[in-house]
Amino acid sequence: MAELLTAFRFLVTLERTEQSRDAGSTLPEPLCDGGFAECSGLELEADVREYLEGGRNDGVVRRVGRVKLVPIVLKRGMLGSGAQGYVDTAFWEWLTGMVSGERIARYNGFVQVFDRTTQTAVATWTFERGLPSKVVGPSLNARTGEIAVEEVHIVHEGLRLEVPSAS
Repeated sequence: MAELLTAFRFLVTLERTEQSRDAGSTLPEPLCDGGFAECSGLELEADVREYLEGGRNDGVVRRVGRVKLVPIVLKRGMLGSGAQGYVDTAFWEWLTGMVSGERIARYNGFVQVFDRTTQTAVATWTFERGLPSKVVGPSLNARTGEIAVEEVHIVHEGLRLEVPSAS
C-alpha cells in the first residue's frame, strides 16, 4: 500500500554553481543547509495558448507555450549565536551584493523530502542558477512572543523532480 509523505520532513541545500565558484564570491559554500520552516514555489505552470480554427465551432485547439517558473520561497527563524550577538546575514549579503553591482553568485538548490520511517530521501526537487529576488526581515511585535522569521525569494532557470529508482 502506498504511504503518504509528510510535509515537515524536508531539507533545503543551496550550493554555488561552478561559474560562481570561479567568480571569487565571499558568500559561504553552501549558502545554507537545512533549517527552514517552510518551502513553497515548487511548481511549474504551462502557458497554454488557444487557437480558433476556421469552420470548427465546437471547440478550440490548445497548444503548450512557455513554462512559467515560480520563485522558490524559503522561510526560517533568524539564526543568532547567543552571547556573541551574531546574526546570519548571508541572504541579505546575497541580495545587497547584487543591488550594489557586484558579480552575484548563483546557487543551485536541492529540496529533499524524506520518508518518515527510513529517513531516506524519496523525492528531490532541484532548481538551477538561483538568484535572490526578495529578502524579507521578520515582523516584529513585542506582544506576541513569536520567533523572528525571515524569508528569501529565489528566482531560477529550471525546476525538476527526481525520485530514486525502485530497485
